[in-house]
Amino acid sequence: MAGYVGFYELATAPVSTARMSTRPNVTYPTALVLESLARGYAYGFDIMDATGLPSGTIYPLLRRLEGIGCVEARWESETLAARDGRPARKYYRITSAGEELLVRAKIRFAALSKAFRSGRTRPSEGAPAW
Repeated sequence: MAGYVGFYELATAPVSTARMSTRPNVTYPTALVLESLARGYAYGFDIMDATGLPSGTIYPLLRRLEGIGCVEARWESETLAARDGRPARKYYRITSAGEELLVRAKIRFAALSKAFRSGRTRPSEGAPAW
């Protein structure tokens, strides 16, 4: 397919390369995850609720995006999680490289901002300060 950049090519090239600037194609699920992070949804289940994507899509994408520098991640303290009676969460945030990729994704997927579930209006609460 002309103009398509597979994930392997995306994962092995820096986001700001000339190749990426001329071929900004990313998958729709990747665009949804980046948009959810930009909106403040900061952990996996919250991103799943906001996007409607399954965990088998969300977590591999987050790992890949973290691996190419588009996302940063941090585990919350076990003490805080235990106080709330739940497992520790891994919080994510979009980086400047991820924001650059998101701009390109928004060009490709013009309806991206309409894809979020209408009932989910509040982003993650309690995300760590970076």
